[in-house]
Amino acid sequence: MKYDFTSIMKRSGMDAIAVDSLGKTPMAPLPPKEGFDVIPMWVADMNFPTVPTIPEAIIARAAHPAYGYFSPRKEYYDSIIQWQKDRNGVMDLTPECIGYENGVLGGVISALNVFCSKGDKVLLHSPTYIGFTNTLNNNGYRMVLSPLVQDENLVWRMDFDDMEKKIKENKIHAAIFCSPYNPCGRVWERWEIEKAMELYKKYDVMVVSDEIWSDIILNGHKHIPTQSVSEDAKMRTVALYAPSKTFNLAGLVGSYHIIYNSFIRDRVKKESSLSHYNDMNVLSMHALIGAYRQEGQEWVDELCQVLSENVDYACQYIKDHFEGVEAAHPEGTYMLFADCTKWCQAHGKTIDDVEKAAWDVGVACQDGRMFHGPCHLRINLALPLSRVKEAFERLDKYVFNA
Repeated sequence: MKYDFTSIMKRSGMDAIAVDSLGKTPMAPLPPKEGFDVIPMWVADMNFPTVPTIPEAIIARAAHPAYGYFSPRKEYYDSIIQWQKDRNGVMDLTPECIGYENGVLGGVISALNVFCSKGDKVLLHSPTYIGFTNTLNNNGYRMVLSPLVQDENLVWRMDFDDMEKKIKENKIHAAIFCSPYNPCGRVWERWEIEKAMELYKKYDVMVVSDEIWSDIILNGHKHIPTQSVSEDAKMRTVALYAPSKTFNLAGLVGSYHIIYNSFIRDRVKKESSLSHYNDMNVLSMHALIGAYRQEGQEWVDELCQVLSENVDYACQYIKDHFEGVEAAHPEGTYMLFADCTKWCQAHGKTIDDVEKAAWDVGVACQDGRMFHGPCHLRINLALPLSRVKEAFERLDKYVFNA
């Protein structure tokens, strides 16, 4: 490969939550026992060096010793338009439809503030990304969850009958749609998105589509932008993107929305501006420009190959070695959502016992209960394969077959 996805990058002491906050925050795993190093497999960032064009772009801009007020460059918008065209087949995107957001979750709230009144109910699927849970609760919205169901092959599917029932019973007019789906790793097929959007159209439900994972697609699957499935979907949807998951840029801050409906767009921009904190960082802008170059496309293609291999390895290892643990094969994202229910029942253990045993030996995976997985682990596989193998060997020796 052209880029480095095998070196073990030192992150300790470099401001990384993934390794430096263990045992210091309620969401973080506990630090390991003496004799074990940390394998960070919880917070959703990557343990790979990003594409070199990003630090090159940042360094080139930082070399100019003035960082005052600025306006986004034409190149910023051109980069997004070209990226969406090349990666997602979007042919009709214009700069007017693109708007800056500090983060996807902030964009979610700006959109909901346009679509809803405080206290309104919002439809989501479960298991549910904890960011949605916290953001909606903190901003006075009430979640109504429609559980995803697993078919005979453990593939997570939307329950359209349940969705319709929940929409009707709760008089819902706004939904958050996650595509690809976090934490389950589904990459929705076109027919699934079309059916969901027809249901939302039928009941006049406005849609906020979180597509932050849209570049991380595994094993030949394909991301379908929610706005692309119909003209109605295009006009009722606020779509949110960012280079942060793709290129490991969360610490730089910087996302963007795509809104084709000018009525909605003007109001979302107004909502986003009210705090006076939703302003682009000049280095973040140059990071996106550096990311969305041809080298960035090549890097992402290699990344997805590496992650596909990691996911294949992890799922096969679970199947071969961890009897009673079930994990749907992720089609996108780099997160694995492992159900330990049957294993715990067979061994008289709880998910707390499993987590503690994993954390003790440095496998810093995440409690799935925060994502409405009652007996689940959420495992980040964005590490060199050698570290993934080490983690699963530790889980084998010290946790599931101890």
